Amino acid sequence: MRILFVGDVNGKTGRRMAAARLPLLRRERGVDLCVVNGENAAGGFGITGEMADELFRAGADVITSGNHIWNRKETADLLLHEPRLLRPSNYPPGAPGKGMFVAPTPHGPAAVINLMGRVFMPPVECPFREADRLLGELPPEVRIVLVDIHAEATSEKVALGWHLDGRVSAVLGTHTHVQTADERVLPKGTAYLSDAGMTGPADSVIGIKTSIAVRKFLTGVPVRLEAADGPAQLNGALIEVEPSSGRATSIERIIFREAGQG
Repeated sequence: MRILFVGDVNGKTGRRMAAARLPLLRRERGVDLCVVNGENAAGGFGITGEMADELFRAGADVITSGNHIWNRKETADLLLHEPRLLRPSNYPPGAPGKGMFVAPTPHGPAAVINLMGRVFMPPVECPFREADRLLGELPPEVRIVLVDIHAEATSEKVALGWHLDGRVSAVLGTHTHVQTADERVLPKGTAYLSDAGMTGPADSVIGIKTSIAVRKFLTGVPVRLEAADGPAQLNGALIEVEPSSGRATSIERIIFREAGQG
C-alpha cells in the first residue's frame, strides 16, 4: 500500500500546485491514500470550505491542520460537518471537530491522526498521551495508521516517533515549512520524517513574501504578512506499508519544483 503525504499547502500558489500535481502523483505512483496538510491554504493562514473542496477535488482523501486552523471563523462550523478535515486532536475538550478519521482504502481502513506539539506552540494537551488514547480507541482491524505531528521543536517530533514506533505506520512532521532529510523506517516498522516541508511559493520565506519577511527581521516592527506567489514547489513523502501488519517498508521524500524557481 502506498500513502502520499503532502506538506503544508500555502496560499493560492500552493493550492494551484496541489491541483496540478496531486492527480499525476496519484496515478504515476499508485497512491492508495493521500493526506494533505491544509492549514495554510487561505493566504497562509487557515482554510475555508471552498479551499478544502479544492484540495479534495485535487486528490486529497484527508486534510490535516495545525495552529492556524482557527484563523477563519467559518472553519469551526466546517469542522463539525466535514469529518475528513481534521484539527489537532489534543486541543482541550470542547474544541469543535475531531483529530482522527478512518478512511477507506483498497487495502482496508486506514486511520489518520492529527496532533500538535507543545514546545513553542499554543497551549494544548499532551500529544503523547493523546496518541495513546486514540490508538486505544481503534478497532483491531485498523492496522494502518498515519500521524501528522504539527510542531516546532524537532526533538519533540523525534521523541513522538520513537514513542509510537511499531504502533503506527508513519509519523510525519509539519509546521516549519522546511523539508528535513532524516527520513527513515524506525526499528519496529514506523516511517518517520521530522518535517514534510511546504507546498507553495518556492521563492519566499516559508511561504511569505521575501521583502515583507526581511523587513520584519531588520526592523522588528510588526507587519502584515502576505503569502508570496511565483514558481511553486511541492514537498511531501511517499510511504509504502504492508497492509496486513501496518508496518512501513520504505519512505521517500517528494520534492518537485516548477521551472523558473530562483
